[in-house]
Amino acid sequence: MASRCAANYVAGMPRFDTVLYDLDGTLIDSVRLILDSYHHTLRVHGFPPRSDGHWLAGLGTPLKQQFADWAEDDGLLAAMIVTYREYNLGLHDEVVKPYPEIVDVVIALREAGCRTGLVTSKNRYGAELGLRLAGLDSTFELLVCADDVERPKPHPEPVIRALVELGAEAGRTLFVGDSVHDMESGRAAGVATGAVLWGPFGREELEGSAPDYWLEGPAELRELVLGPGG
Repeated sequence: MASRCAANYVAGMPRFDTVLYDLDGTLIDSVRLILDSYHHTLRVHGFPPRSDGHWLAGLGTPLKQQFADWAEDDGLLAAMIVTYREYNLGLHDEVVKPYPEIVDVVIALREAGCRTGLVTSKNRYGAELGLRLAGLDSTFELLVCADDVERPKPHPEPVIRALVELGAEAGRTLFVGDSVHDMESGRAAGVATGAVLWGPFGREELEGSAPDYWLEGPAELRELVLGPGG
């Protein structure tokens, strides 16, 4: 039987049986904490500060990639990641919040029959923490995290893995994210991409990644997937 997600198709509107989501900057407003965690880490380890813009350019990639300049020293790299995570997790529940309306939309799409997966560059512990905080921990069928793949976003491997494990068709899957890395990963995997504009990036920063859809707010995501009135 066709899911309601497909059955609600209206002429002229796309339909998707599966929706994949990024986490930070898409579902949860955690970007300020992420940036502060990078600044804290450099300060603790005695390195000169780097700008918010520097760290934002790599947003959506794993910590090992963000700290690539120190990768030749395995011990230092490991220590920096520990420092980052201790600071980030210590403040996580106090400062991180889900974006307005997105939780209701994610739940509505799942209840409508859409397959639902998370594709994030966080490790599994951090991803589960964020989903619990947002009240979405029982909503996702699948989590693909940084520790589940060898080649993270912007490589297509995380999205392809989600497709395989969910048994989803790329042509009927939408990947929703806030960064160029999300858009590039999704496009390379052959799925449709939806760029959210409620996160840290605007059209100017994202248009070069050529998303298939622009999403000004969560209500537009719901209408895109389910059609008007869905």
